Amino acid sequence: MRRTAVVTGASSGIGEATARRLAAEGYDVVAGARRVERLEKLAAEVPGIRPAALDVTDQESVEALAASLERCDVLVNNAGGALGLEPVAQAHPEDWQRMYDVNVLGSLRMTRALTPKLIASGDGVLVMLTSTAALVSYEGGGGYCAAKHAQSAMTETLRLELVGEPVRIVEIAPGMVRTEGFAVTRFRGDEEAAAKVYAGVPDPLTAGDVADAIAWCVTRPAHVNIDRMVIRPRAQAAQHKVHRVGG
Repeated sequence: MRRTAVVTGASSGIGEATARRLAAEGYDVVAGARRVERLEKLAAEVPGIRPAALDVTDQESVEALAASLERCDVLVNNAGGALGLEPVAQAHPEDWQRMYDVNVLGSLRMTRALTPKLIASGDGVLVMLTSTAALVSYEGGGGYCAAKHAQSAMTETLRLELVGEPVRIVEIAPGMVRTEGFAVTRFRGDEEAAAKVYAGVPDPLTAGDVADAIAWCVTRPAHVNIDRMVIRPRAQAAQHKVHRVGG
């Protein structure tokens, strides 16, 4: 029987790229997201991808997806995002609430729903898509850093709690990735401000780069667990050290 991979937030960016890559690796991919029309277009383009309406902030939506699956060999908790760059003292609690609900609780809901199927597969892999923001905090990133730190802590805890079970727990922590929507969402639709994030940076990571890393981790032999992979563009030496040209 073909292996099944579930990818959340698969309608764009890293999620879409991961769905494409895992399908190329021979998985039946269940691509979950709220924007079903984009998923349907993706499924029409790529054999092996099945679109699935999914809102990771809605418990009933998560349970419905889980109930529709005969099996689950891989879960990629990719759905997430950042909102705002205000200092903590001026932060909007509703932004933090949304970031927690999607990044942290969304991952929790999916993990709770699909861990039994991952165990039953005999060689399950749970991938948590965090960020270098899970490792190093920075000004203006309080809410996002806190959410990603929480996801990272959840990943480490899962690895301890599931030791002895046939499930590998992998954390992927990308640095600067240029995708179609991440920075625009963070700047509340201001495309000019979003573009400045990448201004002068030669070759930031692409969604495909991260998907490649995910696929490599997932396809290691069953006894090999990649605990954490940190992936940055060459131009980004650290969270606060980015090489820019021109300007």
